[in-house]
Amino acid sequence: VQLQASGGGLVQAGGSLRLSCAASGFILSSATTGWFRQAPGKEYELVARRKRYDSNPYYEDSVKGRFTISRDNAKNTEYLQMNSLKPEDTAVYYCAADPRIIWSSSSKISYYNYKGQGTQVTVSS
Repeated sequence: VQLQASGGGLVQAGGSLRLSCAASGFILSSATTGWFRQAPGKEYELVARRKRYDSNPYYEDSVKGRFTISRDNAKNTEYLQMNSLKPEDTAVYYCAADPRIIWSSSSKISYYNYKGQGTQVTVSS
């Protein structure tokens, strides 16, 4: 079982990036997924999450209207499209998934059984 995150990079403020989270060993659509980020010296912050079998993701206020989760079931991959990026979005981004996590626990990355390795997103001003 593995999650492979990719797609980070350096972008100017106002730009866009798309992160990918490819799963192997389990079906991603059967799992609750979460996207988190960690800026230097800060705690993990929930960005967005999606309940298993639910087509409607939930976004934190800090990214609502700018970030979008989508999924390609054929590729067993979830994407985080990030638009209108701001310098405060700079962080290492992680995807997480768990077929058994309860929704009330899904806001904390530590409760997920499967986590990607993290990908750096840097937004310059």
